[in-house]
Amino acid sequence: MKNILVTGGAGYIGSHTVVELVATGYHPVIVDNFSNSTKSVLKGLKKITGLEVVCYEQDYQDHKALEKVIKSEDIDGVIHFAAFKAVGESVDKPLKYYENNVVGLIKLLEVLEDNKIASLVFSSSCTVYGEADKLPLTEESPVKLAESPYGATKQMGETVIRDATRASKNLRSISLRYFNPIGAHPSALIGELPIGRPSILVPFITQTVAGWHKELTVFGDDYPTPDGTCIRDYIHVVDLAKAHVKALEYLNKQGVGFYDVFNVGTGKGSSVLEVIKTFEKVTGEKVPYRIGDRRSGDIIKNYADATKAKNVLDWQAEKSLAEALADAWRWQQTLKSRTS
Repeated sequence: MKNILVTGGAGYIGSHTVVELVATGYHPVIVDNFSNSTKSVLKGLKKITGLEVVCYEQDYQDHKALEKVIKSEDIDGVIHFAAFKAVGESVDKPLKYYENNVVGLIKLLEVLEDNKIASLVFSSSCTVYGEADKLPLTEESPVKLAESPYGATKQMGETVIRDATRASKNLRSISLRYFNPIGAHPSALIGELPIGRPSILVPFITQTVAGWHKELTVFGDDYPTPDGTCIRDYIHVVDLAKAHVKALEYLNKQGVGFYDVFNVGTGKGSSVLEVIKTFEKVTGEKVPYRIGDRRSGDIIKNYADATKAKNVLDWQAEKSLAEALADAWRWQQTLKSRTS
């Protein structure tokens, strides 16, 4: 299994995964409509990998166009990133999220079955757990009512993939439940660049310090946590990217109909204020912020137990929060120099 289709491969996590695929001998093929990414990513990928990564500019939901790519590139497996991911936006525009993240996934699975694709790695999320009763979260933790339409689409996505895989004559699948990816490639050639105003913490921090925004809003400081702010498990995007390669390698050893889920996190939770303070410490920059109201759809706290990924996939997070924030700031400075 060498030729891997990467839907949404020009996006934040997708592009870093493309780098790791090339580094381990795979041939990634990107399909991306660039609705939440920019074509400059392709130049960064070329500089990092030394290769002209194949990229098709199209929507992954275009059935016929996707089939042409699969056949012309002799695709063996798929890593699926092409989903909308902003919690806040999903609350405001739920149908947009159900259409792309669920209906689109069903269409993708039909194409995979028709073309006898052997392996699928799905970009899932820790939001499938909802508000945890007990931490750390393991793969056996209850999947509760989702706190947002985004979280609901990931729950539905896992269910659809599990059932489709078990009924398939060809497919083996894994869902990776990400915690909170941050950081950038150490080269600062690719990183996170949300289109428009960021809805997630770290790029808002870096953009605010760079002068793109007046100040950062911390959504609530009255949560039942040590400092009153929400707690998340922040994982370096390079570590997360490597987990996809490990998942592909593991799937290659499994039989048709195999399906499993894995947490991908560090096992340590950090609050919003801890992230801000760590950023200030590693960069020497002051973060202007204010405390605002709670944000709809936010979970109070979660962090992973990633023991299963370590034992089964031979994967574990290696990079620290400080490393991730330093890399994120280096990436932001590169962006600032491009626009100044």
